[in-house]
Amino acid sequence: MTTVSQLKHSLSAAPSSAVRFLLPDGSVLPEHFHITEVGHVTKDFVDCGGTRHTTASCVLQTLVAHDVDHRLGAEKFSKILELTSKVLPDESLPIEIEYDSGTTGIFPIESITVTENGIDLVLENKHTACLAPDKCGLTPPEEAPPACEPASNC
Repeated sequence: MTTVSQLKHSLSAAPSSAVRFLLPDGSVLPEHFHITEVGHVTKDFVDCGGTRHTTASCVLQTLVAHDVDHRLGAEKFSKILELTSKVLPDESLPIEIEYDSGTTGIFPIESITVTENGIDLVLENKHTACLAPDKCGLTPPEEAPPACEPASNC
């Protein structure tokens, strides 16, 4: 996962660059996106085994509006991220991108690639997991039997 600090560094290294978000399905967020919120999100929860956990992230909310000529380059994006000091405890938090394409999804930034065409922020899908498989009857993934091949008739 990419942190606030890593994103700031990449944007400042190429301030005149365009910024693109590459979604997990291979599509690209429309280039006229806006960053409409920068949030510090803390999640306190208890897993199914009764253990308490806390996670925190920086969530950047995107919006694709009708102003198709809008472009958010690296320099302006950096200025938006400077505002995070008002709400974030530090810059080591992982960044997640909130994007509404009919259903609102939250996508961690998997990697950042700086190319001659701009800065590509590669997003990945966020997944659920059981944090206490030994307490709720699930087999940990590393101990699960291999899946059957369709032709094996198992």
